[in-house]
Formats: sequence, C-alpha cells, structure tokens
Amino acid sequence: MQHHVRPEGSPPANGYSHAVSFAGPIVVISGQVPLDAEGRLVGYDDAAEQTRQVFRNLEVALEAAGSTMGDVVKLTIFLTNMSDLTAFRQVRDEFVDTQRPPASSLVQVSGLVHPAFRVEIEAIAAVRSIP
Repeated sequence: MQHHVRPEGSPPANGYSHAVSFAGPIVVISGQVPLDAEGRLVGYDDAAEQTRQVFRNLEVALEAAGSTMGDVVKLTIFLTNMSDLTAFRQVRDEFVDTQRPPASSLVQVSGLVHPAFRVEIEAIAAVRSIP
C-alpha cells in the first residue's frame, strides 16, 4: 500500500491522502452510524461521541472481514452539519494513522436515516487475510 498524501502540484491535504494505491483483495464497508451493539444511539447531540462510535463500528466490521483501520484506503464521510467538522477531524485522528491517512471524501447531507444521526462513514479497505 502506498499513500500519496500530497503529490507535487496538488493542494494541501488536511488529514487525508490525495491517493492510495494497493494490490490484493478489498472489502467495502457499508455506512456505519452511531449505534452501539444493542442498537442504541450513542452521543445524542454530541458530534464527537457519535463519530467515535461510528469508528468503533467500522473497526468491528473491518475485523470481521480480515482488515483493520490501518488497511483502510478510502473513507466517505457524511455530516449533517459542517460545524461538526472540527470534532470529526479530532476523533478521526484517534483512529487513523495521520502519517498515512486514507483517501477521503466528505459530503454535507440534509439528513441521515435517523434524524438524531449527525455522522455516517463508509470505508474501502485492503484485506490482509480472508477470515
């Protein structure tokens, strides 16, 4: 896996790589939301706690597929409020290697599947070993 954080001629990146190249099997993780294992909302009206739970859910899904957060090559982030961006970035940096961050896209949406959800994240990762 090779992270092209800021190729010559590209604009500055804030916590993402402009490109990530890799070879081998991949796993695509569905959008994860801020629900715990019992289906309860975590962090009502708290963007940081919701984001933290979403990353925990990503870790669980990745592990089930033979991968880890270190193997993530692309994140797609959906936020309902751009004022949550700072909280999102702080929490994201707890879970990703900030020296080798995944490629990312961030989209503001008018709403998610539940009106209390503030963040949803989907991922694409390389697979180390198929379980």
